[in-house]
Amino acid sequence: MSNTATNGQPSSAAPVPTRTVTFRIKRCDGPGQPTRWEDFKVPVVPSSNVISCLNWIAEHPVTASGQQTTPVVWDCSCLEEVCGACTMVINGKARQSCSCLIDQEAPREGDVITLEPMSKFPVVRDLWVDRQRLFKGLEKIKAWVPIDGTYNLGAGPKEEPDDQQMRYTLSTCMSCGCCLEACPQYHKEEQEADWENAFVGAAVLSQARLFNAHPNGKVLEGERLDALLGVGGVNDCGNAQNCVKVCPKEIPLTESIAAIGRAATVHAIGRFFRGK
Repeated sequence: MSNTATNGQPSSAAPVPTRTVTFRIKRCDGPGQPTRWEDFKVPVVPSSNVISCLNWIAEHPVTASGQQTTPVVWDCSCLEEVCGACTMVINGKARQSCSCLIDQEAPREGDVITLEPMSKFPVVRDLWVDRQRLFKGLEKIKAWVPIDGTYNLGAGPKEEPDDQQMRYTLSTCMSCGCCLEACPQYHKEEQEADWENAFVGAAVLSQARLFNAHPNGKVLEGERLDALLGVGGVNDCGNAQNCVKVCPKEIPLTESIAAIGRAATVHAIGRFFRGK
């Protein structure tokens, strides 16, 4: 960010901090290591977000008590609420740290912002967690469109605008994990061997709806519904509806869960009468 000098020429003067905010961060040096809390006093400039404050802490790894420490570790990529990598628990709520503005979250001098890693995923270090289990859930329900790209298949099928809008909304999911962090049925599973029978969560159920609604993706609809009829599937949802409240993209997750539940029921009845 740059300012404009009185002569109309750009000025290189850095933005001036308007207040100091305390960041209370839950830290962990690695998997299985004990956790601890550290406080940092951060000078905040207008329009700062949590990521910019974490960058400042990385450059000045000194606690509020004056103790030298290691830079805080976190994950991020796009910085525009698209990749989902920077999800963490901010003041008790799972959200993206790139879109969490300090002016809104801590508008006053001396305000405190608490940062914790998501509790439903294994901690790699500090605020960085391993979301591999979520991606394994997407593999379980075959969240892709099976198209042979070795030759020209011609024009794709036409779609109705309402179907396009529905699928676009579902496609904005960035696998951030907010819905899973808020879900009381989605429990932390440290061992990969336990993932197969654990609840897949709202994000995976919604993606199953997305690809089942795709004109080409629906060729795998039966396999997806078979997977979701088993242990850890749609029947494990307790309908708490926490997921839809925390979704940063405002995806109608409860609507998706209901749609998949209906489709799975119809599929199960058909499978019964077919003797399969």
